[in-house]
Amino acid sequence: MEHTHTIDSVCTYCGVGCDIAAEVKDNVIQAINAHPEGVVSQGKLCVKGKYGFGFVTAPDRLKTPRIKKRFLAKNPAIFEAIAPMLKEYDEEWMEATLDAATTAAAMKLQEIRHTYGAKSICALGGARTSCESAYLLQKFTRHTLGSPHVDNCARVCHAPSLKGMRETIGEGAATNPYNDIYNTEFMIVIGSNTTEAHPIISNRIVDVATKHDNLAVFDVREITLHRFAKYKAILPHEANLMVLNMLAYVIIDEELYDEHFVEDRTKGFAQFKEKILNDPLANPAYFETIAGYEHLSKLIPKVAREYALKNSMIFWGLGITEHVDGSYAVMAIIHLALMTGNVGKLGAGLMPLRGQNNVQGACDMGMLPNYAPDYQEPKEVGMMTPNLIDAMQEGHIKALLNMGEDITHIHPNLNKITKAVENLELIVVQELFMTDIAARADIVIGVKSAYEKTGVYVNAMRRLHLSQPLVHSDLPDDWEVIQQIERKLVGEYDYTDSKAIWDEVREVAYRRFSGASYTRLERHRVRGLQWPVHTEDTPILHQLDFRTEDGYGRFCYHPYVLRGMVQELTNNALTGYYLTTGRTLAQYNNASQTSRSEKLNKRYEETILLVHEDDANDFPTPYVVLQTSFGETAPLHVKFTDKVQPKTLFCTFHHAASNINRLFGDQRDNLTGTAAFKSIKVTVLQAP
Repeated sequence: MEHTHTIDSVCTYCGVGCDIAAEVKDNVIQAINAHPEGVVSQGKLCVKGKYGFGFVTAPDRLKTPRIKKRFLAKNPAIFEAIAPMLKEYDEEWMEATLDAATTAAAMKLQEIRHTYGAKSICALGGARTSCESAYLLQKFTRHTLGSPHVDNCARVCHAPSLKGMRETIGEGAATNPYNDIYNTEFMIVIGSNTTEAHPIISNRIVDVATKHDNLAVFDVREITLHRFAKYKAILPHEANLMVLNMLAYVIIDEELYDEHFVEDRTKGFAQFKEKILNDPLANPAYFETIAGYEHLSKLIPKVAREYALKNSMIFWGLGITEHVDGSYAVMAIIHLALMTGNVGKLGAGLMPLRGQNNVQGACDMGMLPNYAPDYQEPKEVGMMTPNLIDAMQEGHIKALLNMGEDITHIHPNLNKITKAVENLELIVVQELFMTDIAARADIVIGVKSAYEKTGVYVNAMRRLHLSQPLVHSDLPDDWEVIQQIERKLVGEYDYTDSKAIWDEVREVAYRRFSGASYTRLERHRVRGLQWPVHTEDTPILHQLDFRTEDGYGRFCYHPYVLRGMVQELTNNALTGYYLTTGRTLAQYNNASQTSRSEKLNKRYEETILLVHEDDANDFPTPYVVLQTSFGETAPLHVKFTDKVQPKTLFCTFHHAASNINRLFGDQRDNLTGTAAFKSIKVTVLQAP
């Protein structure tokens, strides 16, 4: 009988990247706790980190590869080549060996490339798995197959943060470690329900706000964080860019900016200043004309003054990025820091709160159409996910390699995507479970979860953490599947373990990772290392220069364009209902992991629609269906509250069965194609 032993690793959920200590007995996880000396977790975990490990031993884990019978019928040569390695599974699927599944994938990829050309293939995913696997998927797609089309789920979340930050300060990542929250004098949180989405960061924010009363919170509904805020701002839908420009207007109008910082370290301020002062929509007085929101005309200047005169940090989430002007709003956030010198020092900086456990790492590895590893220029720029969907629909993209991204659940305009993927001749999915896209695939390969493998994960503050397996599994790692397919096509890959891939990453992406060997990462497992890592790591970015070509920060003003709810309010004609979506603490993204942990699922089993009490007459039944011109939801359970504004609605997007993403069309951020998930006008129908 084995004794219980403790293994240190990293949590598999959000971008906070908490250090964990798992108690393991007889190769089964008994409990997960925060590492007692954990620099990230501070000895605390959220409910997902603590209880959400049931998925590892869930009875419906994908254990053996499966191939669709329909695919085999259409591809007799493949069927013949692998027939001895197949056995009956059910009406739809055959069970296959890993050798058979990778042979089938290699044969079909070769045929598609030969028939339609290399660019008819695309690869998506990588934000849920290790850096090593994300790196290898983009390398395989770009170099072995010759297709530039790689992307990951940053496209539906923080691509505007990357774009907006790179345009202004040259680096699309958080500037400071989380513990700098204890050194800050003032905090702004905008478009982030931090207590639900990034609870271990919100612990720090709440600690500091409770002691110093130095927090401003901007959101379209009342969230838990408002309870601890000195400045509690509820905004109309889609007003982010306008409000951020207003904060800048006050700082300029009242001459609160840091002249020395602006002169020494930035470019373009004079033009920026002139444009903003002449923009009527940047003047906080504009809110005096908007019924129900008049108080913001006084509140915004107060926030601007405190932010400008103190060492301040700004935190933001998808409530900023998932809008048509998401990238511009991020630029507007950076402008505030550049004007006031609130970047490049202790206790002052910019904190985009990333969603997935390795979305920062997947982007660093070059799993993006416009960046090779280390954010270098690729030989050829590929298409972003929304354009790939269009290309599937038009018949130009014929094959999809999908690594842990449930594209037919998490993306917008699901009716369109579902039709688009039906056009494909090959879908290969590497997954833990039969997610929505896995059910639509031709070849599905079960792989190790984060708790069963070794690999590097990069959290939202650029911290590298080398995870180690908590339990042993005979399933392949994602990179091993890719290597098997490559060997059947070309035969160049000969990686013996994930360390061999990481050592290549350190050479290819040396600007960030040259000094981050496995040995050093093992030694500093509890603290982690923040990239760039050379002889030492870099907790605070931009201390001397910005990471732009010339080292200067850039101002580039984008005026707010009147639209949607703000426009209706301006005209005193608010009609219909505006919906926004978000997270709840107990579930995670498509819920494929959390829904398999009973303790979590009991807390949030179905999608709840929050409705303001004053709108009760429009909701006489317990369930309603929401509809737009793009599609409609399943019936949603109505709950009345005073936490949302009249004529606005809120629900989560975790449960695939609710079909929330059918409501959203192709409206997206102008620069990055990120879907405008955070606001849409809906029609309310009584549930059948």
